[in-house]
Amino acid sequence: MDAHVYPNEERFQEELARERWRPTHIIEDLKSEARHEGLWNLFLPPNQNGLGLTNLEYAPLCEVMGRSHMAPEVFNCSAPDTGNMEVLARYGTAEQKEKWLKPLLAGEIRSCFAMSEPAVASSDATNIEASIVRAGDEYVINGRKWWSSGAGDRRCKVVIFMGKTDPSAPAHRRQSMVLVPLDTPGVKILRMLTVFGYDHAPHGHAEIDFDNVRVPVANMLLGEGRGFEIAQGRLGPGRIHHCMRCIGLAERALETMCQRVQTRVAFGKALAEQGTIRADIAASRMEIEQARLLTLKAAYMMDTVGNKAARSEIAMIKVVAPNVALRVLDRAIQAHGGAGVSQDTFLASAWAMARTLRLADGPDEVHMESIAKWELGRRNKPAETSGSQ
Repeated sequence: MDAHVYPNEERFQEELARERWRPTHIIEDLKSEARHEGLWNLFLPPNQNGLGLTNLEYAPLCEVMGRSHMAPEVFNCSAPDTGNMEVLARYGTAEQKEKWLKPLLAGEIRSCFAMSEPAVASSDATNIEASIVRAGDEYVINGRKWWSSGAGDRRCKVVIFMGKTDPSAPAHRRQSMVLVPLDTPGVKILRMLTVFGYDHAPHGHAEIDFDNVRVPVANMLLGEGRGFEIAQGRLGPGRIHHCMRCIGLAERALETMCQRVQTRVAFGKALAEQGTIRADIAASRMEIEQARLLTLKAAYMMDTVGNKAARSEIAMIKVVAPNVALRVLDRAIQAHGGAGVSQDTFLASAWAMARTLRLADGPDEVHMESIAKWELGRRNKPAETSGSQ
């Protein structure tokens, strides 16, 4: 990171300024360096072409990568490709793995995930209306998707699409996931969405129309009606990876804040000598440490008792980590004054990115509702009637 990533962040932005939606040369160069060093696909277990790290072992590495917007891709550890690779590794057929997983693992192509829809509240995935209808040896796909992150990248070649295959089935057996090559007739990118004005090129977030798109039956993942099963398997690691990166983002913001306040003078003394600034620094350090410990606990539980048993901890950290990162970033922005909201530091764009994580992979409110249900369920014992108060 010190030798290759941080020194090239400016070059990355310069390349994007020349051509927004063209993959940058610097990323491709650094990917070759990282792969040569064996720092590649760090998130996958050994039986899925990874290094064999546990979630707990991966956490500090993911945190460090989270300090830089460009770093995860350098090590082939960026979303949504990580989640899509895990889906293909876990649920894909041999043919699907050969066609799509192999080039993703090599960093030769990219992918996107099409689940959310503009016409319905997609935080409740049972609302999804896109259809996947079998017609002989093909599926016919229709629907409008948005926030398909990564679809703007010229290297994006395949979409994992979630839609209904059986509207009459039980609520969580109606949905399926199918692989759709992005160049299939009927797939049309309508527009690229911005996040607080940032386009996140060359990655981007797309609104995509699927109009009578036909794909072979062999493109179905795992089987009809198993979309929610796949989604749950995909979201656990994806959610905690976001949290790990948030911790790194918050750490860098705090470091930047501390550097700034020791070099700026206001009202006759350094900002670092102001009581309110010192309180902000202390609060930031305490909150980061708490968030990191909860992240590590969730990772440890995923490793030892499984994702399902760790679902409460995953939900808790998914709420906590982005909110902590946002608070620390906000304090750092405040300490930087006008510079903090400009393009002269990473803080403004980092705040915009972190703010989306209170919505991505489920909004705070959904996770908090689940946490409350689990907590109440744990304590749901018959009331004593022996006269105790």
